[in-house]
Amino acid sequence: MSAVLLAPETPAIVLEPSDQAPAQARRHLTERFRELGHTDDFVGRLVVTELVTNAYKHVGIGHIIVRVFPDAHLPMIVIEVWDKSAAVPVVQEEGEEAECGRGLLLLAELVHDWGVRPLNEEGKIVWARCAR
Repeated sequence: MSAVLLAPETPAIVLEPSDQAPAQARRHLTERFRELGHTDDFVGRLVVTELVTNAYKHVGIGHIIVRVFPDAHLPMIVIEVWDKSAAVPVVQEEGEEAECGRGLLLLAELVHDWGVRPLNEEGKIVWARCAR
């Protein structure tokens, strides 16, 4: 079973879906990285910004919950973003004229792996695993 499925108890931040949410998520991630003894949070900040921005722009209702914790089996940090929608994010084709839609492509290049975990209760968790 994946460590992502066995997430430990860890501090979470609950955000309102707004343009303020990505900045609040970045601050939370930076604090968690510091608590975990990691100073290089650049990739983590990019990842949490993309995931939270997608949640508030494409879902727009309900809260967004962010958790950041060490992977129990790999030297990685896991970033999870929960939202109320069951809709799975789609990596869009790279188009020359597109003004948006490249975030998940960028995310896929920056992280070790990522995915979506639908929840029986409600919504989904989009997660990414980053090197420490």
